[in-house]
Amino acid sequence: MSDNHNLLAEQRRALILDEVRRRGGVRVNELTRRLNVSDMTVRRDLDALARQGVIEKVHGGAVPVAEASTHEPGFEAKSSLELNAKEDIARAAAAMAVPGSAIALSGGTTTYALAHHLVDVPDLTVVTNSVRVADVFHTEQRATTTAGQRPGAATVVLTGGVRTPSDSLVGPVADQAIRSLHFDVLFLGVHGISVEAGLSTPNLAEAETNRRFVRSARRVVVVADHTKWGTVGLSSFARLEEVDTLVTDAGLPAEAREEIAEHLTHLVVAGETAEAGEAAAPQR
Repeated sequence: MSDNHNLLAEQRRALILDEVRRRGGVRVNELTRRLNVSDMTVRRDLDALARQGVIEKVHGGAVPVAEASTHEPGFEAKSSLELNAKEDIARAAAAMAVPGSAIALSGGTTTYALAHHLVDVPDLTVVTNSVRVADVFHTEQRATTTAGQRPGAATVVLTGGVRTPSDSLVGPVADQAIRSLHFDVLFLGVHGISVEAGLSTPNLAEAETNRRFVRSARRVVVVADHTKWGTVGLSSFARLEEVDTLVTDAGLPAEAREEIAEHLTHLVVAGETAEAGEAAAPQR
C-alpha cells in the first residue's frame, strides 16, 4: 500500500469520525455516498476506527464511544485523527517561535506535528517530555549533517520520567527537571479544554508535569484542534486564564469561539484571518 493511499485512508477515517461525533451516529450507506467509495472500504475504515476505540460498530453503521474521563488513547490511535487540522495548527504555531529562544513542547500528536515545522527555526533551545518530539529533531539533525551539529541546529533537552500511552515522560523525575528551567514560550498539547475544567488530561502524573511546564513559562500557547473543545479529562492542570494564546482550526464552532473570547486574550484560528491585537502577546 503506497504512502498516498495511506494518507487518503487516514483523511477519510478522520472525516468519518468527525461525522459520527457530530451526528451521534452514521450508516454505512450514507458514508459510501458521501465519500464515493465502496461499501467494503467504509467497513474497513469502521473496523480500523473501532480498533482505535473511538467508535462502536452497530448493525449498519457506527456510533461514538462515550469515553471515560480516565481513558487515555495511545499515540498511534490519536496520530491518524484530524490530520489536516493539526497540520494547519502546527504551521500557525511555528510562526510564534523566535530564533534563539528557549521553548518547551509537551507531549501529544499536535506538538509532534509542530516539531516538524520548528526544525528550521535557528538556534532554538527545546525542552520536551515527548520522546516523539525529541526524535523529530534528532532525525532532522542526523539527516542534514555528517560531521557534528549543523549551524543553527536546535539544542534539545529530553526530560526523564515514566512513559505514558501517548509517549510522554511524566512523574517526579520530569517534574524536578522542569521546575529548575525557564521558557520563553510553552507549546502545550491537551487532551481536553473547557470553560469549567480548563485544561485537563486523564493521566494524573501528566497533569502534574503539565502544571510544572505552565509555571515555568513566560507565555503559554495551547495547540488543540476543535474536537478537544468540551472534552474533560480526570485531572485539570490549568485555568483558561493561564493561557496566553489558543491555536485551533476552522472546525471550532462560532459559539465556542464566543465562549473562549470571554476567557482568553488571543485566539488564533489556523487558516483564517488573524484576529486584531493578536500580535501583542501578553508578558508574564
